[in-house]
Amino acid sequence: MSALLAAVSVIGAGVAHADSTGALRGVASGRCLDVTGRSQADGALMQVWDCNGGTNQQWTLTALNQLTVYGTKCLDVPGHATAAGTRVQIWSCNGGTNQQWRVNADGTVTGVESGLCLDVSGGGASANSTPVVLWTCNGQSNQQWTGLTPTGPGGGNLPSSFRWTDQGPLISAKPVSGHNIVSVKDPSIVRYNGQWLVYATTADTSGAWSVEYTHFTDFSQAASASQYHLSDNPNLGHRYMAAPQVFYFAPQNKWYLVFQQGPPAFSTNTDPTQPQNWSTPTNFFASTPPVVDQHGGGWLDFFVTCDTANCYLFYANDAGDIFRSQTTVANFPNGFGNTAVVLHDDNRGNLFEATAVYKVKGSSTYLMLVEGWDSVGHRVYRAWTAPSLSGSWTQIANPFAGLANVTFPSGQWTNDVSHGELIRTGYDQTMEIDPCHLQLLYQGVNPNSTNVPYSQLPYQLGLLTQTNPC
Repeated sequence: MSALLAAVSVIGAGVAHADSTGALRGVASGRCLDVTGRSQADGALMQVWDCNGGTNQQWTLTALNQLTVYGTKCLDVPGHATAAGTRVQIWSCNGGTNQQWRVNADGTVTGVESGLCLDVSGGGASANSTPVVLWTCNGQSNQQWTGLTPTGPGGGNLPSSFRWTDQGPLISAKPVSGHNIVSVKDPSIVRYNGQWLVYATTADTSGAWSVEYTHFTDFSQAASASQYHLSDNPNLGHRYMAAPQVFYFAPQNKWYLVFQQGPPAFSTNTDPTQPQNWSTPTNFFASTPPVVDQHGGGWLDFFVTCDTANCYLFYANDAGDIFRSQTTVANFPNGFGNTAVVLHDDNRGNLFEATAVYKVKGSSTYLMLVEGWDSVGHRVYRAWTAPSLSGSWTQIANPFAGLANVTFPSGQWTNDVSHGELIRTGYDQTMEIDPCHLQLLYQGVNPNSTNVPYSQLPYQLGLLTQTNPC
């Protein structure tokens, strides 16, 4: 297959845009993205230099989301790297996801594969020959560029299908004194004060379930980041906790950690980076809603999403049903009722668990993800949309994410795309996502891990990055 056709197949259903050509001028430096020494050799590194109109400073953003120079060379991330600090280069265009870029409306340029921003090292009014690297997006002016038409509006319509890439496990179990952890799963993730904050379910060698917290600046640091176990919090102790969701509830200026302890429960905090301060849990309901009992299978994997008037709690029962309960924003977290079944399938493998609901940025659309199985028993996510949180749901993607539409450039480490959370544009109760810049932090497990109890499966967390942007 030619490089061009390969690139088209990767982009898939993404909305094409017209080519845009010009110099990329750094906002902070006032200098242009420049191929060092005017080289046309593969591997030539990038820098900033006084803008001079040279061909080594003329970039074209193509309909395939490549940034080309000299007509045949692409801005390229060496070795499909996803680490902050990686210096970018040029390479012969080959359609790889490490050669796909988004020029965003806020002036940033992000790598499709890494999710990181094109960054002038050191910030400020950088001198000639300052290296250009990938770095965690932080909104600073050394990551802003002018000169090319943005790829898309940032938000809007979802693609009609999805493609993803995965670079391997990011977070694994870390046994420490008093916590013989064997599994990390069910993550919730927010970006807050320049850090990624992750809360996730853990299981230990005794089969006990709990929740841990970790944080890091860049995904390259995730594997080595310290992990705090919430069972060490004096307000929580050694209790059953699983499937966390963390968000900031703006009307109360308060953080919430939602989880299951059998029934749905929550704790509150003024600072999510202080896991030792989560409050003693409170249940959302005094008893199980009758409709849940009527359908059988229990209730699990609770997820809160709010609009301007109401908050909704979505959850599954492992038996083919998705439920929704409702309260007002003013009354949250109290008063949940009006519980109803919003989706049902006689085949529980199509609607199993791990329900999550998001607001699609720039539209009135809501996206629901539900985990199930594919035809051979691998875990996958399917997707539905609705015009409102109280509306009816229409399936749009089967799968949303699974082996059929995920590539593993560093080697396939899991057969399952299981319980996870999309990275949001913010961290409040609206759960807003950008459909053109999707990433999913999810749980996977080595396919050779068999013949052990479910709690002993060595789940790890990996990151999917969308490769067919709008």
